Amino acid sequence: MFNKISQMSETNNGESDGFKFWREILRSAKYVAAPMVDQSELAWRMLSRHYGAELCYTPMFHASVFIRDALYRKESLQTCPEDRPLIVQFCANDPDTLLKAAQLAEPFCDAIDLNLGCPQTIAKRGHYGAFLQDEWDLLAKMVKTCHENLKVPITCKIRVFPSVDKTVKYAKMLEDAGCQLLTVHGRTREQKGQFTGVADWTYIKAVREAVRIPVFANGNIQYLADVHRCLQETGAQGVMSAEGNLHNPALFHGLSPFIWDMSQEYLDFAEKYPCPLSYIRGHVFKICHHGLSVHREVREVVANAKSIQDFRACMEKLKILCKVDIEKCATDPETFTFKLKLPLPYWICQPYVRPGPEEENDVEHKELRKRINLKRSEDMQKVSADEPGLSNNKLKKRLKCPNKNFDPGLKMKFETCSLCLNPKGLKCEYGLCKGCCRSKTHSEFLNCIGHHIKKKRTARPVDLDSKADSNISHEVHSDVSEASLIEKDFISHATHNDMLDKSHCNLKPLTVNGLHKTDLCDIYIDNH
Repeated sequence: MFNKISQMSETNNGESDGFKFWREILRSAKYVAAPMVDQSELAWRMLSRHYGAELCYTPMFHASVFIRDALYRKESLQTCPEDRPLIVQFCANDPDTLLKAAQLAEPFCDAIDLNLGCPQTIAKRGHYGAFLQDEWDLLAKMVKTCHENLKVPITCKIRVFPSVDKTVKYAKMLEDAGCQLLTVHGRTREQKGQFTGVADWTYIKAVREAVRIPVFANGNIQYLADVHRCLQETGAQGVMSAEGNLHNPALFHGLSPFIWDMSQEYLDFAEKYPCPLSYIRGHVFKICHHGLSVHREVREVVANAKSIQDFRACMEKLKILCKVDIEKCATDPETFTFKLKLPLPYWICQPYVRPGPEEENDVEHKELRKRINLKRSEDMQKVSADEPGLSNNKLKKRLKCPNKNFDPGLKMKFETCSLCLNPKGLKCEYGLCKGCCRSKTHSEFLNCIGHHIKKKRTARPVDLDSKADSNISHEVHSDVSEASLIEKDFISHATHNDMLDKSHCNLKPLTVNGLHKTDLCDIYIDNH
């Protein structure tokens, strides 16, 4: 177990176990791809590693679901030998639950990370992520439990408090509990959405100077120059990128490829390491964000793509449209940079800067939202004209799922169970739903082929001739068995009387099924 390996908190040269873990197991990783829900799957991790990521995290997994759902474990935690070093991240609010989930995952990774940085509303409802940062006793117990019982280190990812001092105390508390590596996101819990703002690296620097374990810096990483500047200003051992990595996976190599080339390369990895189509769609939208904002007709096609080949066709179409603008850009470069407020032409992979509250209310963004809402209204009106009577909610669903059937008259009608209002089983022998059928077969000791319920054994047809032969064989074996018992009794009896005068032995002849005892012994000898 890791804590037993690390009884000495520091090695002879003063290096802590956390630094030893970072140097030897994580190979002194500086460039880190962040954990992202539904976005840092195996295919994306392998693409990121191809472009310089030295350490990757899995998406955040729910510890409780990870324990009870084998299918969730199988589909979520996918890896390969080349996918190392790897850290698996969990969200949890109970020490035992976190430990059980971590023990299931530890054979496939190099460390377990506890998510204490998620600021989303769903984390607040689920009582995890950044909404545990005020419950220090609970967090200390969770980290300590994992530190004392896991074979791999426990790490944490946190957000900062408004106060630098409290942030430092928070980090030291986690270190004392057994955390071996700390990732610090330089934003508070409230900085999210349009209020994201800028991450404050001074908090990260303060934490780095206060603890004796490695620290990764997170926040404001959009270009390779940001990586180097962050390492210099904070003194952190590594830099973690999330949004920057999603919009440009080649960030750590300092490259800015064409959006269609990067998308096609990701699709190659997605074919090699299959993942849900929704993940692929999300990545294509991120990589091609600016290009799809210009060519909205391609965006609509991407939104409705049903296979990897569909996505490839979309990228080819986007490539053709962009090349037309590339030719125009040669004579009028400002049209494709300054007018779009982008540092690079829109067909180049580059970060997306989320507009703040003031920008959200400016004339340009209002006009953009107006066009989007107008387009949505036009689409809903077309659907409404084709299928009158649908509610707004169903109209929206129709736009997302054109093949979905909303006509009640066309839906399959099921006969109801004879004991309740639920649909009956189509193959049930008694015309019942599964619940009622289970009760009936249990109480009356019956079988139901339709519901695969077996309560009694069914009689098999018997061949009378074979049965007669079987009976004869059974009788012979029975006689032999009884003869064996008699022989044992006879031998035991004779042995006992060897010490007696044979003239005094008065053994009565025994018969079984009309056979004398000596005959039975002959049968036994013949059969052996």
